[in-house]
Amino acid sequence: MNAKDMNDSAPTPRYFALIPCAGNGSRAGTSGPKQYERVGGQPMVWHTLSAFAGVKRIARTLVVVAPGDGFFERNPTTSALVVPCGGTTRAASVANGLRELRRAGAVDSDWVLVHDAARCLITPQLVDRLIDRCSEDEVGGLLAYPLADTLKIGEAGRVAGTVDRGDKWQAQTPQMFRLGLLRQALEAAGDGITDESSAIEALGLKPLLVEAGGHNFKVTYPEDFAMAEAVLRGRR
Repeated sequence: MNAKDMNDSAPTPRYFALIPCAGNGSRAGTSGPKQYERVGGQPMVWHTLSAFAGVKRIARTLVVVAPGDGFFERNPTTSALVVPCGGTTRAASVANGLRELRRAGAVDSDWVLVHDAARCLITPQLVDRLIDRCSEDEVGGLLAYPLADTLKIGEAGRVAGTVDRGDKWQAQTPQMFRLGLLRQALEAAGDGITDESSAIEALGLKPLLVEAGGHNFKVTYPEDFAMAEAVLRGRR
């Protein structure tokens, strides 16, 4: 399957950001959604949105929150479009967000950069790097980081094997694909996927790997908050 066959022809594709922000962060040990916990003096999601606001090529940022979320109504300090269309899975939230982008004027040939709200250490420079590398690519791509650790296969609490790490990468976000291609990929893949690249790969396509740094990690566990704080202090 050729990615070009699935895209509308348009003279000047635009770039949109889509931020899934509907998760409850059950592994983070927080009393509420982890993306609203304070890191570096402000809610984590503010750092994320600030980075995308610093990328002039982004036409609009859409944030997908859970129905009844209320956080952005209580804190109306963002220019992003906030829509309460979050689903029960990440894939569902992204698919719903793509529909909302279409309602907001995006077309199938436009690029969409999907980014985790909890990757609050993303920078405008990394977003620009991804756009620069992928804007002329037939498929699109994602930020990723070459794996440094040795991987083990676990079985009943013991090591059952070692995985060669030589060609392994840690997938990060943003992940950047044409809106129409990503919409069709998600529809075909269903709710079980954990990132957009997986859906694109299921179509037989090969997304571009764009190397990023180890600081673009997703805040997932309780100890990750302290690590994020340290990185933000270092930047200041």
